[in-house]
Amino acid sequence: EGIIDNKNYPFGKDKIQIKFPESIKIGLTQEEVLAIEQLELDPSSKEWHTRNVWLLSFYLAGIRVADVLEMKWKDVQDGRLRYQMNKNQKVVSLKIPDKVLTILSYYEPYKSLNDGHVFPELKGVDEKDSKAVLAVIRNANKTLNKYLKRIAKLAKINKNITMHISRHTFGNISGDKISVQMLQKLYRHSSITTTVNYQANFISKDVDDALDAVIDF
Repeated sequence: EGIIDNKNYPFGKDKIQIKFPESIKIGLTQEEVLAIEQLELDPSSKEWHTRNVWLLSFYLAGIRVADVLEMKWKDVQDGRLRYQMNKNQKVVSLKIPDKVLTILSYYEPYKSLNDGHVFPELKGVDEKDSKAVLAVIRNANKTLNKYLKRIAKLAKINKNITMHISRHTFGNISGDKISVQMLQKLYRHSSITTTVNYQANFISKDVDDALDAVIDF
């Protein structure tokens, strides 16, 4: 706010830097995603809605929960999703896969009831009130994660499934099937180095083969 001169700010380059420990990123396997897809859930249940939100995020390369919940019908045009990312304000354009179109069809009858949003979480929230929007998204994320735990139990998946795990799951299943340049575009990373470091969490075949080559005697 301009109250204090920037030179007095103690953090940043050549100043105090806080180093966070590297987090362990674990995604679901293709078989586990199929198990979630194939669950028979009551369409009126919270679990059914939660599965739709999670799968839509996964099908679109793991878009973040805030971007999913703020998605509007006007963002869906000509078979593409166009939206502005919350994290870095980048404009994104993605083809809408058939599986996403199926999920959208479930919510289309309620198009006029959710203030233009695809999903109902932000219904009635003033979009100009950023604090209110953030609070609702945080609470919705907690609720979705609660029901994802129930979904994991029903699907017999022994992993902690959260909304953010959809992003890790895309990374895990994509593995080394897609070029790092294409993954950079799908992840919307500014730097390809970020993509390489991120994807290193999920590509282990070469390391596994190297280990076997040494101890297989």
